Amino acid sequence: MTTLLIAASVGLMQAQSLYMPRNIKQAYQKGTRSMDGKPGKNYWQNSARYAITVTAAPPNRAIRGTEDITYTNNSPDTLTILVFKLFLNSHQPGAIRQAPASPDYLTSGIHIDRYAENGITKNWRDAGTATWRQVVLTKPLMPHDSVKLSFDWHFDMSLESNREGMLDSTTFFLAYFYPRIAVMDDYYGWDRTTFTEAQEFYNDFNDYTLTINVPKDYVVWATGDLQNAAEVLQPAFAKRLTESMTTDSVIHVAMLADMTSGKVTTQQAVNSWKWKANNVPDMALCISNHYVWDASSVVVDKKTNRRASVQAAFLDNAADFHQMVRFGRHALDWFSNNLPGVPYPYSKTTIVQGFADMEYPMLVNDSSTPDLNFSRFVAEHELAHTWFPFYMGINETRYGFMDEGWITAFEYLISQADLGYEQATKNFLNFRVNSWIKDPSAEQDLPIITPANILSGAALGNNEYGKAALGYLALKDLLGDVEFKKSLHTFIDRWHGKHPTPWDMFFSFNSASGKDLNWFWNNWFFSHNYIDLAIQKVESTASQATITLQNIGGFAVPVDIVVTFADGTKETFHQTPAIWQANQKQAMVKLPIKKKLQSVSLTGGVFMDADAKNNSWPVH
Repeated sequence: MTTLLIAASVGLMQAQSLYMPRNIKQAYQKGTRSMDGKPGKNYWQNSARYAITVTAAPPNRAIRGTEDITYTNNSPDTLTILVFKLFLNSHQPGAIRQAPASPDYLTSGIHIDRYAENGITKNWRDAGTATWRQVVLTKPLMPHDSVKLSFDWHFDMSLESNREGMLDSTTFFLAYFYPRIAVMDDYYGWDRTTFTEAQEFYNDFNDYTLTINVPKDYVVWATGDLQNAAEVLQPAFAKRLTESMTTDSVIHVAMLADMTSGKVTTQQAVNSWKWKANNVPDMALCISNHYVWDASSVVVDKKTNRRASVQAAFLDNAADFHQMVRFGRHALDWFSNNLPGVPYPYSKTTIVQGFADMEYPMLVNDSSTPDLNFSRFVAEHELAHTWFPFYMGINETRYGFMDEGWITAFEYLISQADLGYEQATKNFLNFRVNSWIKDPSAEQDLPIITPANILSGAALGNNEYGKAALGYLALKDLLGDVEFKKSLHTFIDRWHGKHPTPWDMFFSFNSASGKDLNWFWNNWFFSHNYIDLAIQKVESTASQATITLQNIGGFAVPVDIVVTFADGTKETFHQTPAIWQANQKQAMVKLPIKKKLQSVSLTGGVFMDADAKNNSWPVH
């Protein structure tokens, strides 16, 4: 056995308290990942350069595109095949979806008109309703070599918009619109996951140039930085856009009267909007000839005074969207300086009025609502996704709790800043916890670590959002704010721009905190637990109350013990999840007191109890 394998085997033995799939074990044995939570010395990931041109002319629904890809094989393997993702085939009748589709949502999918390898055109076999397609390479791709690929393709925008589609007859939102090379990683190999429109995405970090050809009077908003504002915008509007990049004030780049009068864009038959983004996992865009355009900026890195642009594109009659740039500025400021506490990593973001409440790199597609607080809440959630999954490269299709769970936790914390603790907690319980904790069915108690690509419905949503968020919030309570933030930053510093697994996250927190947290990870992420505490016994003397707590549900949650004294006064004693480390079924808590007890009760805040009837104990 080599030294590497011996070291890996020792590390694996030390981590046997955490279940680890066989393919994950092999990654540690190969040295691509390390038991201390760092990328291994043999870590690798593939990447590509995409040059994409798209032509659209609403209300014509036909979209045509061409692209050149230079794909680099950084793996130690010689590749004989490539796997391509064709997400828009999910629109086809008969495609595998986790929800019904209306006739207006259905299309004929994406059509490949030409495919070439290294300049030589090859036959392309239609993928049918499949959302991925495997192609045998003419010439094997050696390690550290690259291949040049080309596509011409077309598709029709769906009349009904979901994550992408027609927002109205002359406003299109394009996402997942281009053929892309699937991720090939060190633990699963090629990602052949079928896109069912429930689980989300897994992409490599690539460099993109994107050209959008649209008729005059159409504005384009997209991932990345606009390269030719002076060529596509008339001088007054290009100047407003430039001014917005350095001010805290909201600039009305283009109002409705501007958009409808033909004053905004260069008046040539077709304008080519050119965008560029490096080291991002995807591109998306919106085009419209009547959406209004607001913009501002915010300092996201106070050490360097670096600003990020915050823009919004929306219907003029959407009252909440007139506040959206302000909401976006607040979100980027809060997330950059609080939690996750890492400066916003991109140069801009744009919040587009749509229907999806869905995130993309540097772009958000959000619905309009009559409730300003709810509209802000949705925008904050989607903007927070910049860090998880985009900056962190997470495999959402299998481990969505690594992005949705974190974002749901951050969402709760920023909501406290927005609305106060009581209202934020009430909203979190109603929206994220109540439906799960009150549902005793077996699928609700599946471990969070369960791969999401085999889940559906409420079990999928609760595992990825509410349950996982509570796990992270319990960890924050266990470690304390300072240690928690330090550990989170260690994980982010090690893995941003890469592809971390849950085990990389678990081990990073272990090493950064200097604590063996495997008992906690097991309890929250690998168990069938839920939340249900009970007061089993209360004993008291003149100076001490001994409270015996039973953990019926099993989750290691924090809890507040509220003691009411005979004189009517109350005192609250907070207990972190550490009380469950030695015995996860029972804990004996000793509290210093100076008065005679009348009663004891338990409160959990967002850690909602499945059965609150046994959470109080009168003392006789």
